[in-house]
Amino acid sequence: MGSGKLFLGVLAGAAAGALLGILMAPEKGSTTRRRIIDKGEGYADDLKTKFEDFYNFITGKLESTKENAEQLAEKGKAKYDEAKGQLENAGAEVGHGMN
Repeated sequence: MGSGKLFLGVLAGAAAGALLGILMAPEKGSTTRRRIIDKGEGYADDLKTKFEDFYNFITGKLESTKENAEQLAEKGKAKYDEAKGQLENAGAEVGHGMN
């Protein structure tokens, strides 16, 4: 099981346990509803924070990969230009040798 699924399972279990605990508590309905709303907002904030962290992590990885790809392309172009120049020089030397 992936860590993402495990995290969601734990989060869902905690939410269900908290909800059942609140519903079984001997308090007025309005107090219970307020506690449910507060807990829900807390879970939503936690989930939003986790998503933002994940988004920032993925964005950072994509930027890093893009930079690495650009550097690799630049190195490849430089090698190509170098090989092309050597080939042109070798062709010129062969042409001079035939005269």
